[in-house]
Amino acid sequence: MSYFIDVILPIPLERLFTYSVSAEEAQILQAGMRVAVPFGKSKIYTALVHNVHTTAPTVYEAKEIHQILEDEPLVNTFQIKHWEWLAEYYMCTIGEVFRSAVPSAFLLESETLILKNENTDIKDADLKDDEFLVFEALEHQPILKVHEVAAIVERKNILPIINRLLTKEVILLKEEIYAQYKPKLVSYVALGQAYTTEEALEKLLQSLTRAPKQSQVVLSLFQLQASSKKPIKVSDLVERSGSSNTIIKSLIKKGILKDYKIQTDRVSFSSDTEKSTLKELNEFQSTALESIKASFIQEKVTLLKGVTSSGKTEVYVKLIKECIEEGRQALYLLPEIALTTQLIGRLQNYFGEQVSVYHSKYSIHERVEVWNNVLAQKSKAQVVIGARSSLFLPFSNLGLVIIDEEHESSFKQFDPAPRYHARDAAIVLGKLHKANILLGSATPSIESYYNAIQGKYGYAEINKRFGNVLMPEIELVDIKEESRKRKMKGHFSERLLEKITETLDLGEQVILFQNRRGYAPIMECSTCGHSPQCPNCDVSLTYHQHRKQLRCHYCSYYIPLQESCQACGSAKLDTKGFGTEQVEKELQELFPETKVGRMDLDTTRGKYGYEKIITAFEQQEIDILVGTQMLTKGLDFRNVSLVGIMNADSLLNFPDYRAHERTFQLLTQVAGRAGRTKKRGEVLIQTYNPYHQILKQVSVHDYEGMYKEQLYERRQFKYPPLNRILKITFKHKDYNKLNEAAEWFGKGLRNVFGENVLGPEYPPVARIRNQYIKHITVKIHKEAHLGKTKNSIKRIEKSFNAIAHFRSVRVIYNVDHI
Repeated sequence: MSYFIDVILPIPLERLFTYSVSAEEAQILQAGMRVAVPFGKSKIYTALVHNVHTTAPTVYEAKEIHQILEDEPLVNTFQIKHWEWLAEYYMCTIGEVFRSAVPSAFLLESETLILKNENTDIKDADLKDDEFLVFEALEHQPILKVHEVAAIVERKNILPIINRLLTKEVILLKEEIYAQYKPKLVSYVALGQAYTTEEALEKLLQSLTRAPKQSQVVLSLFQLQASSKKPIKVSDLVERSGSSNTIIKSLIKKGILKDYKIQTDRVSFSSDTEKSTLKELNEFQSTALESIKASFIQEKVTLLKGVTSSGKTEVYVKLIKECIEEGRQALYLLPEIALTTQLIGRLQNYFGEQVSVYHSKYSIHERVEVWNNVLAQKSKAQVVIGARSSLFLPFSNLGLVIIDEEHESSFKQFDPAPRYHARDAAIVLGKLHKANILLGSATPSIESYYNAIQGKYGYAEINKRFGNVLMPEIELVDIKEESRKRKMKGHFSERLLEKITETLDLGEQVILFQNRRGYAPIMECSTCGHSPQCPNCDVSLTYHQHRKQLRCHYCSYYIPLQESCQACGSAKLDTKGFGTEQVEKELQELFPETKVGRMDLDTTRGKYGYEKIITAFEQQEIDILVGTQMLTKGLDFRNVSLVGIMNADSLLNFPDYRAHERTFQLLTQVAGRAGRTKKRGEVLIQTYNPYHQILKQVSVHDYEGMYKEQLYERRQFKYPPLNRILKITFKHKDYNKLNEAAEWFGKGLRNVFGENVLGPEYPPVARIRNQYIKHITVKIHKEAHLGKTKNSIKRIEKSFNAIAHFRSVRVIYNVDHI
């Protein structure tokens, strides 16, 4: 009998691929195990076993697998079910989900190795200079990698050279898979076996009287063993004895000491500090907790709406503790890596070593270790805090899923596929595990709140701040009027400067919010009006003063700052608009004695970028913190009493049906950073339109009013939560071909969906990285069968791909686009 396996390959294939295996291999293999398989002409990929069966493929002959890569499954059945749902719902392939879900270290791909052909007799005259360099290198080194050949011939494109050498039969090519993950091994030391008795020890110490340094090492080892029952690290012994590695090596050679290595995780949260006892909940938190538990009994997803600084985290901590006591795993999802920095400390105080963290700022090795700990259900990974990628971890006993700041658009993945929404995907994951699911926010998304009002979700509310601190007082400042009266100093109104001075005099801190990084979005010539544009994208270059650069925020293209206009040669260059860098500079000029910090994408690029800025602000080393929206989300600073919003209009005037909802959420969240202890905080919002309905609603904390107004508008125009949105994007470098393709696809969609199809239309930025972009939006009624709708769209795509002229146009689906 022949045996076969269906595998998931980490490439966008519509179907699973089948390989043949022996009867012995079929006995070993299980779903979720990794195997190396040949695919295409010569590539070897890491694939994931989906199932083992005895049915041969009909269309092609099944190849044999290359090798089995492990003894135990790397991925469990919950994950495979979850991936299948993601692929189906978000209209992508399971291979794309696989590639996105697992750390890249698990996706071993083959590397081409170049070997010398021993069967060919080479005469020097037959080879060109660059070919001879490669041949000569192979005389001294049996195997070369592609990048090594490139370095030898000092060329990037080495394919022609390799092809010529292959034709002349000078070299052979071989594919070899290589592992990216290397476990971290720490060296430990102990006394040699021969010296464990007292007599042997006494003799040893007498023999070492002439070698005081070696004697000191042995005595230090005894001291370390007496003070700690843990194994002794070589590095600790070196430090304690004041000796060197050389002396310890000589003692190991003599057999006096023995060394051994222990595999250690790169990230571990020490449990030296005593765990804190959980805080007592106040009456509002306790009532909310009871409501949440009542909803959990009914197996409902539950929404917790708690005003900023109401103590939602303490409610989460209670639920996590109960989950751990039941022996189950808990997942705590956050929209921003910045938030994990503060939260890790808080959760560590309660749960010690049981906390693990998982996000993209971690290295490949660190992510692999967290994955392995979750897979093995180790106690150190019982509570996982992370950004959206952490929902792909191999949980096998998930009991609680918390999605904090659930309204955040950062939970949506835009590129590459799968373009999933982490909140919705986490709800499905929780349902698969029969886990309790809690969404938390001070300003819930309209969809979640609508589901709670309709009774689909459970609902709990905390409408008082912890310690009965009053909600911040919000004041709208009319900068149009201030500009007319010439009261503005740079981008600061007289009122805002007055309040900043007052706050600093009291020794309190200030947060200033401007949702644009860089110095200025446009640099313009005052004489001819020319502004430098990105050659790859349809946007002007943003001026970054610190680097003296003009930079594109879409493709990272940059040029040095120009001394004069490239069009007319005039030296009169002026900036338009302003970003965080300009706000920071103006503050340094207005308050020279004050320490000003900046938190945006430019200052938080490093692994510990967030941590350094947040810690410095917490410890009051920074008086004023200027930042983009990354500082608006859930951060807790005790000494901030004033928040200033530099320009609210840039948020309101965005071409998007969610602009007003987002503005309300963002301004409410940033306002919530003020006055989180005893004193009532103040918030100043600078705007050219202080009579705008949304700004009025923000100033009186009227979420209900905003919700009703937005729901009415969305009902009129068929937008979520009453309809679903499916966005189809077309990309191509040829402008005319893109137009033709998008029009053809649009007509096909209109034949099926009629007036519920919008577009094709160009987005505000219509060209990115030399690719023109067009969008079509399809509105699908909530009651419509989503599967049938997607099948109709896929049928149109098949007809579209059958037209040779359109085949090179890229079609991207974004389900539930936000």
